[in-house]
Amino acid sequence: MEESKIKLSIIIPCYNEEKNISLILNKFNEVIKTNEIEVILVNNGSLDNSEAVFAELVPNYNFARVVKVEINQGYGYGITSGLREAKSDFIGYTHADMQTDPADVIKAFDIIKNATNPKNTYVKGDRKKRKFLDQFFTTGMSIFETIYLRTSLWDINAQPNVFHRSFFENLENIPKDFSLDLYLLYMARRKGLDVIRIDVFFPPRIHGESSWNTGLASKWKFIKRTMDFSVKLKKEL
Repeated sequence: MEESKIKLSIIIPCYNEEKNISLILNKFNEVIKTNEIEVILVNNGSLDNSEAVFAELVPNYNFARVVKVEINQGYGYGITSGLREAKSDFIGYTHADMQTDPADVIKAFDIIKNATNPKNTYVKGDRKKRKFLDQFFTTGMSIFETIYLRTSLWDINAQPNVFHRSFFENLENIPKDFSLDLYLLYMARRKGLDVIRIDVFFPPRIHGESSWNTGLASKWKFIKRTMDFSVKLKKEL
């Protein structure tokens, strides 16, 4: 694919996702109808057979390429490693678990490129039809973050996220962990970007297991880390 034609680079961080790689590529192949979009798969320090699967499958898809992170340093680090390799006008990311439909990426791209001021626009998913417990925790965290940071922050971890590269290039001290979603949404609000939310549906994961959402204890751990980061973020900014 010619680099000059690419208008959107979508990053997918993959940590031990060998069973999902073919599904990711096939799903994106179904929805990508233009040479303006590339998919950057980040092999985020995977310990399974992902590297061999990438080597076998990715050459068959002209919209895809791989960025390798030798040692996993976190979800946020994997995504930013991919974003820094993107050369397109618009960049963004979504998850490898395919709980967010790749068609939502196309929808987000269409919205942002047709916006009145695309450089000042941030498009983000808003998850629907989730399990009660997951929605309960999301609502609680959204209320806490909104009140504590005095900024409207709803469904912080929803995917996909698409924005102009100039927004990303002006950020500093980007977190390496799952706090990335909070940081980017907060900074988009703080910098006055027009944040547009799109409905996305969130079916169960098909293959593999979440690296963090493994039960009630893991949810509380995630919440504590997010709250700790919020305190740090408020002090710094």
